[in-house]
Amino acid sequence: MINARGPRIDDLMAYLDHAATTPLLPEALAAITAELGLVGNPSSLHAAGRRARRVVEESRELVAESFGARPSEIVFTGGGTEADNLAVKGLYWARNAERGGLAVRRRRIIASPVEHHAVLDPLRWLVEHEGAVVDWLPVDRFGRVDPADVEALLAQDPDSVAFITVMWANNEVGTIQPIREIATAGRGYGVPVHSDAVQAAGQLPVDFAASGLDAMTVTGHKIGGPLGIGTLVLRRGTELTPLLHGGGQESDVRSGTLDTPALAGFAAAARAVVRDRSERAQQMSSLRDALVAAVQEAVPDAQLNGDPDPAGRLPGNSHFSFPGCEGDSLLLLLDARGIECSTGSACSSGVAQPSHVLLAMGAEPDAARGSLRFSVGHTSTAADVAAVAGAIGPVVERARGARLAAAKRA
Repeated sequence: MINARGPRIDDLMAYLDHAATTPLLPEALAAITAELGLVGNPSSLHAAGRRARRVVEESRELVAESFGARPSEIVFTGGGTEADNLAVKGLYWARNAERGGLAVRRRRIIASPVEHHAVLDPLRWLVEHEGAVVDWLPVDRFGRVDPADVEALLAQDPDSVAFITVMWANNEVGTIQPIREIATAGRGYGVPVHSDAVQAAGQLPVDFAASGLDAMTVTGHKIGGPLGIGTLVLRRGTELTPLLHGGGQESDVRSGTLDTPALAGFAAAARAVVRDRSERAQQMSSLRDALVAAVQEAVPDAQLNGDPDPAGRLPGNSHFSFPGCEGDSLLLLLDARGIECSTGSACSSGVAQPSHVLLAMGAEPDAARGSLRFSVGHTSTAADVAAVAGAIGPVVERARGARLAAAKRA
């Protein structure tokens, strides 16, 4: 029975939305709990403050070690969205600051059209309010950027480019991007490169130093840590204008009192993820492949989106379009059967909008509206896959019937 205060993961028939948020790892929960009853502002100089500061710096070291960075490159934030905003706006402002009394004009930003809205919306804000111009990279039918296209846009006029941003792995269809090659292209022209690694960090080997990136976003709740904590990994020497001003925390890049319990949980989750990543990725891939096979058997015309090669997509991701269906209808019908997943479409004024990711990949609007993402994680089991296998056929049939009936009424 579902707890009256909200569903627990073990109460649900099948939780298959780990890409949205994944349950706390036991190590993270223990670390958070140990800190919650203690007092101390990490910026205070007395004993309680020094104790909290020690936890913060130890957490910084663990997070840095987990993602191939120096501790001095870890800038803690309130989550992935803040980190993305800090990177996008901060890099743009820093690259367009006055130098020696002269105004520098680097108005171009090179970006992929399949980014998360935490990147897309700040980009649009810069266009509307700061005169930025976004050069949108094409993507192939899997949603992947070609580094040659990055190189070509850079070569046009590298001095006019503020920065490049391409996500490490797509949050909807799971396609992995050639980040190292993109970073190499940017470095060759002296242009900083940012990557949103929110989805990748918990499932792939993410090594900031080896990637060649200048900035990288990671968040806690996607790797089994707490909500409301994340980091912008910022290469030493990369200039960035802060979004927040106040206490001067995080080397004056991100002011605000640090959340010691959340940082302890984030660090514990990061360490556990790295320790268990290989084994966990194998388990997730196996469950994902079984889920893909089950859906395609039950609904033969279901279209698997993203890279069909398992090596080219996130281990936990499977994303489908179901012809003749609305994604929201499918989601709610599955939810009524105790199966939780997500749809890539957004809702604007009560009207379902097609997924911008699928549209960029060349999908028709109808197909882009009728999509679902199933994402497995560290608590997923074969029983979850079996639940989807038993439900998806009847649910699709009912959703198609409802759409046909609505069309007749119209």
